[in-house]
Amino acid sequence: MARGLGSLTATLWISAQRGLFIALLLLPVIGTAAAVALMEGETAIVRSIVDGDTVVLESPVNGTIEVRLVGLQAPKLPLGRRGFQKWPLADRAKEALEKLVLDRKVTLYYGGRRMDRHGRILAHLKRDDGLWIQGEMLRQGLARVYSFADNRTQVQDLLNAERAARAENKGIWGNSFYRIRTFVEAERYINSFQIVEGTVQNVAIVRGRAYLNFGSNWRTDFTISIAPKSVRLFRREGLDLEKMNGATVRVRGWLKSFNGPMIEVSHPEQIEVLRQ
Repeated sequence: MARGLGSLTATLWISAQRGLFIALLLLPVIGTAAAVALMEGETAIVRSIVDGDTVVLESPVNGTIEVRLVGLQAPKLPLGRRGFQKWPLADRAKEALEKLVLDRKVTLYYGGRRMDRHGRILAHLKRDDGLWIQGEMLRQGLARVYSFADNRTQVQDLLNAERAARAENKGIWGNSFYRIRTFVEAERYINSFQIVEGTVQNVAIVRGRAYLNFGSNWRTDFTISIAPKSVRLFRREGLDLEKMNGATVRVRGWLKSFNGPMIEVSHPEQIEVLRQ
């Protein structure tokens, strides 16, 4: 049975409009994914909280009790990883999730791939009183949108909630660890998840792969790379990457070093167009 989160979606959309840029060029693309309703799944009781984006259920669902809240990334805790430094506000994010769902009945909703490589369920959570947990964590400023090509449903609504929290400097958005980086700064944050902003200087398509370059030297400056399979996805959804030359955009993903700092984009929702 499919059931959307219509009323909450509308609320988040309205609240996110105040003084915020809208990704005009990508709205048709994002709308395609967001229009697909989440599929209602199992109901369960949350018995413990792992961190700000992972919970443990009282009883197994599809053979596992751990649920990763799909579509967002909360500040990370070490969780036994040697040498891992706790991210700012990680404890606060965990506490917030505890207040929202601990010992509460929740319903799991699915919008794509249902299990990750760690054996955790990938789901949206809706509380018994109708509260959408992903939307609330983002509204409180205690997570960032973190989407995947195989789990794109509701991402537009998640982005709207994130923008609203950032506009009010809530939670993580008041901490420099999470601020939006300029493309010039990107090289300082290799091997980390970042949101980077800048203006596309030129677009090149080489053997089917798209490169959106942000500086005059593609060998050293920040670049967005889009694999041929993903380029075809953009085209199917009506987005011509070659027309993004001169656009000011915001892109999110893991920064790696390949001819300068680079983010690999696999789906349209990773890029927000601020000005065309």
